[in-house]
Amino acid sequence: MTNQPDHVSGIIENEFLKLVKNRRSIRRFLPQSVEREKIITCIEAARLSPSAENVQPWRFMVLDDPEKIQAFSQDVFSGIYRFTRWAEKSPVIIVIFAELDWLANRVGKEIQGTQYFLLDVGIAGEHLVLQAEQLGLASCWIGWFNARKARKFLGVPRRWKAAAILALGYPQQHIKERRPKKKLEEILFFNSYNSKK
Repeated sequence: MTNQPDHVSGIIENEFLKLVKNRRSIRRFLPQSVEREKIITCIEAARLSPSAENVQPWRFMVLDDPEKIQAFSQDVFSGIYRFTRWAEKSPVIIVIFAELDWLANRVGKEIQGTQYFLLDVGIAGEHLVLQAEQLGLASCWIGWFNARKARKFLGVPRRWKAAAILALGYPQQHIKERRPKKKLEEILFFNSYNSKK
């Protein structure tokens, strides 16, 4: 017998949950620029994220010049990464770098087996995309890119690791149906897990 509820009730419907439900990964954007104020607001939401030992490893490189985005895309989304070339039509590309901290990241990885900077960047990036959604912008996480070329193209120090890219803009593509998600009953356990096997 598992320690799962037969049904889950008591979900408190609220504005944040609606925001999360509405957010989708969008790969087609209107050919319109995004206001710098909105971009900066999204970065501010990311800046306020928690991080391991409060090292705040994130660094954000924002590309909003179409020619720069095209050149970046041709370089960073080439070869085996060409399937990500759709991003060159994004009005904004944000490269999230992690400035690796010796104690929190290297020692933590050795002892705990966890690359904390990836967790930190993931939390910050999710703050960013949810803020974007609230401002009427669409976004898409990109993990398939040449990280070395991204760093070199943008001329950032070697101690910065390109961890993720976000495409951002006003949505052209509207997706009404959410892709299937597992039911809450399948993923929620209280206090312990006892397998039926």
